[in-house]
Amino acid sequence: MKRDLLLACALCGGLLANAEHIDVTSLRYSGPYVLQRPFMVDSTDVDAEEWVAKDWLDTPLSLSQVFQTGGDSDGISLSSDEGNDSYALHLLGFVLENTHYGEAELKVKGTDAFLLYVDGVQTKDMKLKLEPATHQIVVKYLSVPGEQVRPTVSLETSQDGIFSLRQDEGRMFTLSDVLHGTRFTGVELSADGQYLMTAYQTGLKDGKSRTYTRITHLKSGKTVAERSESLHWMPRSCKYYYTRQGVSGRQLVTVDPVTGMESVWIDNLPDGEFRIAPTEDFLLFTLVQEGPKERKDIYEVIDPDDRQPGWRNRTYLARYDLKTGLMQRLTFGYRNVWSTDIASDGRSLLMMVSTHRMGKRPTTLSSLYRLDLETLKAEELVKEDGFISNAVFSPDAGKVLITGSPEALGGIGKNIKEGQIPSMIDNQLFLMDLSDKKISPLTKYFNPNVQRAVWSKADGKVYFTAENRDCYSLYCLDTEKGDIRQLDVPEEMVFAFSAASEAPLMAFYGESASNSHRLYTVDLKKQRVDLKEDLSKDILSGIELGTCEAWDFVSSKGDTICGRFYLPPHFDPSRKYPMIVNYYGGCSPTSRDFESRYPHHAYAALGYVVYVIQPSGATGFGQEFSARHVNTFGDCVAEDIIEGTRKFIEEHPYVNAKKIGCIGASYGGFMTQYLQTKTDLFAAAISHAGISDHTSYWGEGYWGYSYSEVSAAHSYPWKNKELFVDHSPLFNAEKVHTPLLFLHGAVDTNVPVGESIQMFTALKLLGRETAMVLVEGQDHHILDYGKRIRWQNTIFAWFAKWLQDDPTWWNVLYKPKTL
Repeated sequence: MKRDLLLACALCGGLLANAEHIDVTSLRYSGPYVLQRPFMVDSTDVDAEEWVAKDWLDTPLSLSQVFQTGGDSDGISLSSDEGNDSYALHLLGFVLENTHYGEAELKVKGTDAFLLYVDGVQTKDMKLKLEPATHQIVVKYLSVPGEQVRPTVSLETSQDGIFSLRQDEGRMFTLSDVLHGTRFTGVELSADGQYLMTAYQTGLKDGKSRTYTRITHLKSGKTVAERSESLHWMPRSCKYYYTRQGVSGRQLVTVDPVTGMESVWIDNLPDGEFRIAPTEDFLLFTLVQEGPKERKDIYEVIDPDDRQPGWRNRTYLARYDLKTGLMQRLTFGYRNVWSTDIASDGRSLLMMVSTHRMGKRPTTLSSLYRLDLETLKAEELVKEDGFISNAVFSPDAGKVLITGSPEALGGIGKNIKEGQIPSMIDNQLFLMDLSDKKISPLTKYFNPNVQRAVWSKADGKVYFTAENRDCYSLYCLDTEKGDIRQLDVPEEMVFAFSAASEAPLMAFYGESASNSHRLYTVDLKKQRVDLKEDLSKDILSGIELGTCEAWDFVSSKGDTICGRFYLPPHFDPSRKYPMIVNYYGGCSPTSRDFESRYPHHAYAALGYVVYVIQPSGATGFGQEFSARHVNTFGDCVAEDIIEGTRKFIEEHPYVNAKKIGCIGASYGGFMTQYLQTKTDLFAAAISHAGISDHTSYWGEGYWGYSYSEVSAAHSYPWKNKELFVDHSPLFNAEKVHTPLLFLHGAVDTNVPVGESIQMFTALKLLGRETAMVLVEGQDHHILDYGKRIRWQNTIFAWFAKWLQDDPTWWNVLYKPKTL
């Protein structure tokens, strides 16, 4: 049934020329779909309406058939002899692409009996308003017996050069591709390494999502189960488990993957979070005791952190014995307690106890204990250290691997210059021998920023992920030799991994700068990596991406500053392109994620060169580099960004030096504002949730003062006016001349919305070009489906207005008002 129909000219690949009047001279055709008149039981329906042939237009028909490949191409007429003696439906399709927001009127001549569909959705309005994307346009029309119908299709638009007709199979990468489709959300190997558990989430086009988990037998590749519940493997036996609501309470159910047989392991399972002991004879619960209540209308705040919901609650530990059903409380007190690991023999656990204090950095201290589960006697391993964050046992429980920042454990892991203070989020690994409590720094001279570490029982090695420049890499640590080796894996961003406890096998998933999620297994003995599932193939089907290339430069201070850039699809080096510069928020590098809050390929698809820079202060480049973030409030960062942007322009003549934009969020939002007080290099700027006044943010944000322990160690507004005031954009507002857009979630608890309001007010009073868009009901991140789309379109529209001299989209989103 599917045929390609050539109406006027031969089919040609690529993009056709743009014009204000566009005749669609090449259309895809599918049909005819012959219809039979229904048996007339009555002359009218329940609405007293008589049957008419046009009712057939509402007949469901798969529109995608007109774009599917295959079928012959014989230049047939639009109503072939096959359906000439009957009523028939026909489909005409073409692909319209616009890299700017566009409006056009579609005209169909030759028939009045048709329906119009744009991207699969029926519309009665022939005046199309299209966001930048590759759009599928379908005309479904009806032919009657004896007619030879030959519709013609054309477009009328006042925006010259906006629209083009695609004749190939490619399409633009857009925000829709980021929001929709299936991604991995978790991966777990069974203890023996025979089975792989993979969790998925599918984003749907109504903003909803579907989650499910699949169990696969690795050797055969056979799927043995697929369920909607949240599943996990038992730590020792090759069974998986989940919880459900039973007749008399919550149940813990185990399942044999071979037979699919389910067993209720625990009936009346107590509420609370738990982990199963490696010996599978008890559950370790982390329970919550609610703190004192206050009135909701008028209440006392007893601590800066008391504004945070649940801050008064405290956690404690309890053990649920599987033989007796006894729930034994393990800890008691007013301080928070949590467990970080259970010994493989189940006889002891590692736990941390936090102490909150004000008046000295750090304000939160953590003590590490080893608790004997038989005697409930605790041995203090680390006392009140504000720089440790995690600890795990070695397989024989004779050593402890501790994660912490360079200042942890007396600073034995510091590797910085004289006078520097390390970044508190640049994580290191330390090894404690429990026989003598001696501690050794393992990553003192290792530049990547350690993330999650697992000590493998199968081979005795430690496997961990770390921020490695702008990548998330996977490493193997031999604690006996002190050697660290990077695993050679295909992806630049390793998001999650699992190591089998009884077999030399690992599974992980990740993505790279130009592809989405892929899942792999790694034979740790043979060092062989096997691709198991490629979700990226479906997500990127038909999509054309521009290239992503590394670009580093040596700064005037002698530093090698890492970066990368993205080029638009169909890049033409003889053209001049506007450019967008993006940089880190917080203290972490702008990683090589394919699908991030700022999907760089989506910006490139709109005709921009995108330059991503990793300036001084980012983690993943070594302690000395990340320490530059501390007590500088943007100086070295701004210098690197300005110098890097200028050098990039000099070395890449296809960049329009007069059309450079910049964007950042959180600390990156502050950096956007701060940059405009230092340079007129940029033609447009966007600050999302940016800090404008360090003195107000320091006290108002939920984590304002505690984040300042990282970025402004030992500095306070009353002690360091030069840092807190002179480095605040608000106190330098008169220096800003760049059109500056402020975006902010209206209920942001991290960086309160007042940070944007006060800088916006200052620029308004100064008569500068500025705008502010608030997102109601959203916090620091814009998570609501519909609001995120509007938020992202606002970013696109602002850059289109100032970097592409096209205010159309901005004026549609925010109609000009005279007040």
